[in-house]
Amino acid sequence: MPKQRLSILYAAPGHALLSTSGPTRNILSLAEPLSQWADVTVAFRHLLEPVKTGAFKVMSIEAPASGSGEALASGSGGTSGRADDVAARGLNPLSHVAYLRVLRSFAQQWAGSFDVVLEKGWRLSGCLSAAFRAHGVPGILIENDVRHWHEPIRGVRARAKYLLHLAAQGVAGAASRRMPLIISETHELKTMLVEQRGIAEPQVAVIGLGVDHQRFCPRDQQEARRQLGIRRDACVLLYVGGLDTYHDLGPLLEAAASEVSPFEVHVVGDGVSRPRYKRLAERACVPVRFHGQQPHELVPLFIAASDLCLAPYNTAAFHDQRVPFSTLKIPEYMACARPVVSVPSGHIEDLIADRVSGFLVPNEASAWLAFLRELPVRSRLAEMGSEAARAVADVSWENTAAQYLDVSQRLVEKQSARQRVR
Repeated sequence: MPKQRLSILYAAPGHALLSTSGPTRNILSLAEPLSQWADVTVAFRHLLEPVKTGAFKVMSIEAPASGSGEALASGSGGTSGRADDVAARGLNPLSHVAYLRVLRSFAQQWAGSFDVVLEKGWRLSGCLSAAFRAHGVPGILIENDVRHWHEPIRGVRARAKYLLHLAAQGVAGAASRRMPLIISETHELKTMLVEQRGIAEPQVAVIGLGVDHQRFCPRDQQEARRQLGIRRDACVLLYVGGLDTYHDLGPLLEAAASEVSPFEVHVVGDGVSRPRYKRLAERACVPVRFHGQQPHELVPLFIAASDLCLAPYNTAAFHDQRVPFSTLKIPEYMACARPVVSVPSGHIEDLIADRVSGFLVPNEASAWLAFLRELPVRSRLAEMGSEAARAVADVSWENTAAQYLDVSQRLVEKQSARQRVR
């Protein structure tokens, strides 16, 4: 007897839909292949942009002004001047309590429409699943971080932020321990969840991210450079992503102020660190170009124009200086046949074979300076790019979606069996 086609809600209660953000790309990339085998709806706290797709539905958790409770993918939208997808933070505990009431109302309204809920990890991980569980709908928590506190605690405001962080972590920990299943994107993160949240090890399954090989694939470098106005003979180092706490271009730019081999640095993305990077770039001995935020469909073109891609994580922002999550940008770079420079930490060491498909370099100015003074020639970087593409050839969103479907079906079947016993 064929299995029932599930109705799955993949919700990101702590994020707004923003096509350039990692969580949005992660969710939408999974929803597309998952919709081959299940009826999929994705939900974000807010919709900052429209999404054109016929494969799955898109809705907002906080109802628009019309009160309909849903915004379909074909609807209009806009960023309203916002460039940040994080939709649940701040200092006011009352706003968090009010939002939890919104989640309970959302669950009450939509519980009858779904067989299982996938909840993207956020500041109050597990709370949306708890709201749906009250109506008999099982949930799976999708975690990619343990939200380590990394800011100095100076002054009243910083202390208030820290106390709210501790309270939120307490709530998330309690809710997580009640989850029947948690999906961790890496084995490193699974270890942290067990150690820091007290979650039973069998409760956590490891399922990695995928790659969209139709979008992220090798392209002609010179044609890409012609379209982007980049010199044909330049050695191009490229960074794509947020200019935030978790990524730090500072050490590279500091090293570039010394005499090194000729190259160019191109930065695609925006964030709070951009002013600091621009000041460092003014002292660099090599050209540094900031392209700002770019449409996601142009990212593969920028990667094609590069010789070497950068993933300079700030390990100090993570617990025990280990990068626990499954980085999306590194396998996407590699799928485009580009070697990658990143830090020797966590899952990254599984992705990058040092001096084969990329380089593992501590994100420190002295390490960057030594690396840049021995920067391989472009032909060698191209050879390493071919190795990088081969290394991620079998990493796909289809494989990831199949694993998500399998654990969802088993959870729903277990839930049904318990209800029959009652």
